[in-house]
Amino acid sequence: MQNAPMYDLEDAKLEKHSVTIAGHRTSISLERCFWRQLRSLADDRSLSLNELVRQLDEARSGSLSGAIRAFVLQTLERSGSSETVIKG
Repeated sequence: MQNAPMYDLEDAKLEKHSVTIAGHRTSISLERCFWRQLRSLADDRSLSLNELVRQLDEARSGSLSGAIRAFVLQTLERSGSSETVIKG
């Protein structure tokens, strides 16, 4: 049985970006793959990255980075774009 191919795990590296929420700058640390998908989702909605993050900030009940990750993952799951990384 052949192992599944490894994915680009460089995408797992954290990147810190500054965003403006309600006139205040804040830094958010997310993995590269989450930043890439978040930008794409903002573009799909014709929103700036700052505006999408602001909306998520208003709706969240936990950490902002966790809310962003959940939003990205749930959006991909609902669109059928997610795939199983490890198959047993």
